[in-house]
Amino acid sequence: MLKIVNEHPQYIVAKVDIGEANLTHSDQFKTELVSLLNYKQRNVWLNMEQVTYVDSSFLGALVAGLKYALGAGDDLVLLGLQKDVHDLLKLIRLDKVFKIYADEQAATVALNQ
Repeated sequence: MLKIVNEHPQYIVAKVDIGEANLTHSDQFKTELVSLLNYKQRNVWLNMEQVTYVDSSFLGALVAGLKYALGAGDDLVLLGLQKDVHDLLKLIRLDKVFKIYADEQAATVALNQ
């Protein structure tokens, strides 16, 4: 589900390789994300351009992943959100919690990596 597509000294870019991010995938996603954070011990940038739908259980897994990352001194960044997914995050104000960028290049510029 999470595929590492790029590694840098400060962060890793991992692609979320599902279309509908829902209850069916939330537990596995959370497990893979926590494992990635533990194994690599650096910021994780999630490329979510393939994700067209997100439900509340998957949002919970994202928030849990962010909480875990912050607790370890790392961060979780979201990249390439589809319009509907981005609109949902804005509606429930999670855009104030997550760092969200159009792509890796925009995140790199904004975060001075």
